[in-house]
Amino acid sequence: MEHVQPVMKEKTTPAKVSLYLPVFFSHYWNMFAHSSKRHLVILWTLLSVLFAPLLAYSQNENARSETVWEKEIQAFEISDKTNPPPQNAILFIGSSSIKRWTTLAADFPNHKVINRGFGGSQISDSVVFVDRIVIPYHPRQIFFYAGSNDINSGKTPEQVLADFKSFVGKVHAQLPETKIAFISIATSPSRWAQVEKVTEANHLIENFCRKEKHLVFIDIFHPMLDLEGKPRPEIFVKDGLHMKPEGYRIWISIITPYLNEAVYQSPK
Repeated sequence: MEHVQPVMKEKTTPAKVSLYLPVFFSHYWNMFAHSSKRHLVILWTLLSVLFAPLLAYSQNENARSETVWEKEIQAFEISDKTNPPPQNAILFIGSSSIKRWTTLAADFPNHKVINRGFGGSQISDSVVFVDRIVIPYHPRQIFFYAGSNDINSGKTPEQVLADFKSFVGKVHAQLPETKIAFISIATSPSRWAQVEKVTEANHLIENFCRKEKHLVFIDIFHPMLDLEGKPRPEIFVKDGLHMKPEGYRIWISIITPYLNEAVYQSPK
């Protein structure tokens, strides 16, 4: 079962500070071009102050991921040695909705698929483990689902986008031709209070995918709503968070066309 994390109040974090770095560099780069030693010292001091918490934040994220998920990742690696997954296959990775998709191979019988979901994970967790449960498979396509736990833990939509960008960057640094589909963050009865942040995160990521090569955004958010615009209760189990087979049938019908790599068009 997915590890449900408590909702945290928003606060200023190093991740939020990072959103303002482009403005900072634009301003101080002009200073640097005509700088004296005094200005260089000031610039170096400011950079140190800014990047120290950002580095600490990154290190803390990595440490949290390795502490929480190391056993599951090791289990994947042991399985990979005893039963090597196919190369150039289609990789599904992300949180519990992927992990609990036990019929994945049967649902796409004409394709070689790999399931590397680990329940309760955030996007940043997949970033940490890219070198261990993504790159070794050399997947031609990746279907990525995560983000709900991120919002539930207190991350902003902007940070969810930033983490997905990190995932894309880390994958494409080694596998530049791999296609990546982001399955939109779904809402659910148990997390309906977070719907505005979920909608904003989806909007940010959709815009990013439209502008980047080899990316596509898949909307499963709206098909999972009823006529009143609320989550369809009949497709969720009792916890109001995870899906029944009926929910996965919706996903299958929407995802299937994206198995055709022709849908990955040039950025707009």
